[in-house]
Amino acid sequence: MAPVLLQVSHLSKSYGARRAVDDVSFQVRAGQTVGLIGPNGAGKSSTVSMVCGLLRADGGAIALGGASIGIGRCEAKRQIGFVPQDLALYEDLSARQNLLLFAALYGVKGQQARRRCDEVLDLVKLRERAGDKPATYSGGMKRRLNIAAALMHDPQLLILDEPTVGVDPHSRNAIFDTLEQLKALGRSLIYTSHYMEEVERLADHIVILDHGKVLADESPAALHLRLPAQAALRVELATAAPAAWLAAIGALPGVSTASAQANTVEVLLADSGAALGVMAYLQAQGASALHFATARTSLEDIFLNLTGRSLRD
Repeated sequence: MAPVLLQVSHLSKSYGARRAVDDVSFQVRAGQTVGLIGPNGAGKSSTVSMVCGLLRADGGAIALGGASIGIGRCEAKRQIGFVPQDLALYEDLSARQNLLLFAALYGVKGQQARRRCDEVLDLVKLRERAGDKPATYSGGMKRRLNIAAALMHDPQLLILDEPTVGVDPHSRNAIFDTLEQLKALGRSLIYTSHYMEEVERLADHIVILDHGKVLADESPAALHLRLPAQAALRVELATAAPAAWLAAIGALPGVSTASAQANTVEVLLADSGAALGVMAYLQAQGASALHFATARTSLEDIFLNLTGRSLRD
């Protein structure tokens, strides 16, 4: 097993009477990608800010490579690269000038900085636009340049806070390609996102926060064991299913729950063989199925099961 790179122990933070982070502990191993997810107000941003040393913790400890991290200057912070949700770029400088400026902030200068600049521009596929200003970039290109800036000092741990907000599918895939290359190079990542499919694709360990507490700290495989349903059936009908159908399907053997979104019926199955019974019932009711598919229970299903389905501000 790879050694522990980051250790977060019993972290806490309050804002007045509100406890935003409450006894949070987790770790990131060398070469590991940890998905940090939770509803709005769960404590993700506060936790990430404390890990980066940007926010003072009320209690607990953070160590990177065995060295303590807190407010102020410390050598351990040089091993962290932070990609904030809000773009941190200078619009009146070229992409290359932006990167050289961020490198200088970490003491990387001269030939070493120029060489590193070329490396990260190649990594994020922006070498041909290195002389252009970010003002001329698309939203996805700016996001990729934001990642490049966080990599200029060659950190061991890269923390990304919602790095695909507002980008198109092509740019999102380009960001994923970059992060998967970093994983292949042995870099450790913390990835926060509201998009469950992104976390499922990238993370090999997942931490779920809610109300400032850790609800889960497990591998994706272990998380899937949290729900009794390990399979799902989705059926698109020509017309919406009556409530009586959903109730009857929910009572069938091997069915955990049945719900509908518009004309699509979604059934969580404790036994994948129960899908045949569901289809037989729909056929007996004269339902016209336009499309159906089986799938494993998604991370979103698990997330909602742990945190609840009520809307958060």
